[in-house]
Amino acid sequence: MSATTTTTGGSRTIARQYCTFWVNGLHLGLSVEHVQEVLRYQQLTRVPNATDTVRGLINLRGQIVTALDLRSRLGLPPRPEDELPMNVIVRSRGEVVSLLVDDIGDVMDTADHALQPTPANLPLTVQDVIHGVVPLSGSILLVVDADRAVDVSGVTDTLTEGAS
Repeated sequence: MSATTTTTGGSRTIARQYCTFWVNGLHLGLSVEHVQEVLRYQQLTRVPNATDTVRGLINLRGQIVTALDLRSRLGLPPRPEDELPMNVIVRSRGEVVSLLVDDIGDVMDTADHALQPTPANLPLTVQDVIHGVVPLSGSILLVVDADRAVDVSGVTDTLTEGAS
């Protein structure tokens, strides 16, 4: 699928579809180009000495996939223990990774909507993952950059660091 991009007055008009989901009340979307599938909760195998963002590994029909908690990646509070996450299976940089999210939304067509820059007043941990925003009627869709979302090489446990 190819996306058409044109620039008008500082914003970009895009013709894209996004797989949408919710994390701690934030309405987020990933380009369908990067989404392989969406799954209900899968049993995780913990990884010793991993950061909080790396929640574990799942067995996806024989393929071992790293599961990353998007709440932790965004520096948001942990999910309540009685709520099971959903899996958004993402293809990025030649790998398959699961992003753990709170709830799944719809596939949304944002053709003729302007992709605007990420607001500077969002926390840096959120800005690091967001490619831009799409204003919608009644909400704002935060567009996730798949490559940056799955890159946890420089991620630390920001929630505990930010509390000091």
